[in-house]
Amino acid sequence: MADEELKHQENVDEQLINDAFQHLLDSYISSRHRKKVDIITKAFNFAKQAHKGVRRLSGEPYIMHPIAVAQIACEEVGLGSTSICAALLHDVVEDTDYTVEDIENIFGTKIAMIVDGLTKISGGIFGEQASAQAENFKKLLLTMSDDIRVILIKICDRLHNMRTLQSQPANKQYKIAGETLYIYAPLANRLGLYKIKSELENLSFSYEHPEEYQVIKKKLASTEASRHELFSQFTAPIEESLNKMGIKYYIKERVKTPYSIWSKMQNKNIPFEEVFDILAVRIIFTPEHREEEVNECFNIYVAISKIYKSHPDRLRDWLNHPKANGYQALHVTLMSKQGRWIEVQIRSDRMDEVAEQGFAAHWKYKEGEDDEYTEDEAELNDWLRTIKEILDDPQPDAMDFLDAIKLNLFASEIFVFTPKGEIKTMPAGCTALDFAFSIHTFLGSHCIGAKVNHKLVPLSHQLQSGDQVEILSSKSQHVQESWINFVSTAKAKAKIQAILRRKSRESQKEGEELLIAFLKKHEIEYNTSVADQLTAFHDVRRRDEFFLALAEKTIILGNEDIDELHGKHKSSKSGWRRYVPFLGNKEEEEKSQEPELFIVPEKFNRKKPIFITDENISQYKFPKCCHAIPGDDVLGFIDNKNRIEIHKRACPVANRLKTSYGNRILDAKWDMHKKLFFDATIKIEGIDRMGILVDVSRVITSQMSVNIRQLTIKGDDGVFDGSIELRVHDREDVRNIISNLKKIDGVQNVTQIM
Repeated sequence: MADEELKHQENVDEQLINDAFQHLLDSYISSRHRKKVDIITKAFNFAKQAHKGVRRLSGEPYIMHPIAVAQIACEEVGLGSTSICAALLHDVVEDTDYTVEDIENIFGTKIAMIVDGLTKISGGIFGEQASAQAENFKKLLLTMSDDIRVILIKICDRLHNMRTLQSQPANKQYKIAGETLYIYAPLANRLGLYKIKSELENLSFSYEHPEEYQVIKKKLASTEASRHELFSQFTAPIEESLNKMGIKYYIKERVKTPYSIWSKMQNKNIPFEEVFDILAVRIIFTPEHREEEVNECFNIYVAISKIYKSHPDRLRDWLNHPKANGYQALHVTLMSKQGRWIEVQIRSDRMDEVAEQGFAAHWKYKEGEDDEYTEDEAELNDWLRTIKEILDDPQPDAMDFLDAIKLNLFASEIFVFTPKGEIKTMPAGCTALDFAFSIHTFLGSHCIGAKVNHKLVPLSHQLQSGDQVEILSSKSQHVQESWINFVSTAKAKAKIQAILRRKSRESQKEGEELLIAFLKKHEIEYNTSVADQLTAFHDVRRRDEFFLALAEKTIILGNEDIDELHGKHKSSKSGWRRYVPFLGNKEEEEKSQEPELFIVPEKFNRKKPIFITDENISQYKFPKCCHAIPGDDVLGFIDNKNRIEIHKRACPVANRLKTSYGNRILDAKWDMHKKLFFDATIKIEGIDRMGILVDVSRVITSQMSVNIRQLTIKGDDGVFDGSIELRVHDREDVRNIISNLKKIDGVQNVTQIM
């Protein structure tokens, strides 16, 4: 009977695999690429044999994952046979006995090079403390600078992993979702893969904040009918006008994603009901002649501006100056008859395809091209050059390295002019010094100021779109440490840090020699573990920073250091104290100042959640970066001393930890019973009137039975704002207080200060 069941399962699996592969072939054959079915079939059969008998955590045959990645690469990104083959083979070298050389012998150099770029590696330049993810990412970028398809397939791989993330344990979900939001979604955005970027963000959001995700989805569903009605009323006269013009077009609704709505709610501290740009309208037309598409966009703009008044400050011309990821469109914001501002995006069918599929879509419009990578996308090449320059001198710290890359991924763009009138695209928020480094490292290193629109400005002057910039330099000028504070581009930061690192190496050597002399005097032998122990004792992140502090005399060695090395020092000397957010009676508070922290044992099961209870809460660290209290979506992080920190999942520090130290992330859950009190601060704004302070106090103390620790209110010209520091049991208390305060006559806005 068992044999029959096994045979039946094998037949079911075989049918599943063959159906998935046939779907892939059908998608490829219907694409614009030349038809190289034979090599795709060869790659499929090779990968199927290599992964035979292996299953994913979900229980399905492993080969289904490479087929799904290839399907995304073909159907959703528009890549051709080379990429499809590489996607089918991307896990063969990592998970089986085959080597990159084997792939090269069977499938050729190009496919082998892409597979090599996609193969995961262990260890790395960042040392054992960092996860291999940062090293993987560096390798990915190095290979990407030779062939962009590596990163495109990696994004497809990540998208499928996110779509099937439910089979992973919670701690893995947070790690993978965190990496996705931190690295892969911005990368997809930078490469113009808008649809994929949005899906990656939403999937990450649904795992990190499942309750909030569901709440926003339900609210979007409940307001769908009113949005459709607004859309129909708004577009009816536009359609009438465009029909008269004889334009071939269609209009579609664009609804903000749950993640982007949530981000706006967080950034602006507003509820869902106050996010007014949930609806946007897209007009997508097919021009009679491709060269007329830009003019046609403006013709449509003129026509719809006669129907509705346009917002003078919200016209965005991405037609003549496309974004760095190739995006082209004309954005205009119009006032609807219902008194709502609605953004209208005008673009051709080609622009729409590029907006959805990114650079891959450019290749479709090149006659005679299959999927050979063409290097004529100037903006993309500029970006890749910047990445190469950062990789030439990578940050020694994994997080710094990832942050440097991220600066280039997230930035929106401005356009500035050189003295000769050439246009340069720069990230928004950049300074004159950023501009100098973008031209040449030497010019940046010796920059003393700039002339912006013929007026003298300092290095830190922030540039605006349309500025004409001339850089002033002097050979006597040298890079200063303070410069790092007023540059925002990855290239400038990387170059300044590289120059400063070279300068600091001598100081570090001097500091190390001071330490050796100090230890010799106390008859202690110097080695790296001794240096690391004192580095941690002085709460310094890295050994080289400790040596630098010794050289600069910001740390002076003394008897406490000797006590620490001899194990006599019991309490932390550092000025940083563990933040204890919970409050009981005074005696309990005093006891909690130096609690006994839980130390993670060697055989600790990291897949199981940790439960934070009233009894064990003092065993965990609560860093001040995010002020987590019961009811928050939280995670645990095992620090360098095997203690557990509790962070909000949305905390910026936690985002970096998930990306660089993913193997130390734990699932954390609250199991509290309203015994302890926690600090929370609420911001309140409104129209001033007699007795409003009394009403606010009464709602908090009488209705909610909550203690006010401090209340600060300031009135000015009929309006007031203030902050209230409270002692609450959990996040639910905070939500209830905010809800009740909003009901007070005159109160306009109530938000929690993080």
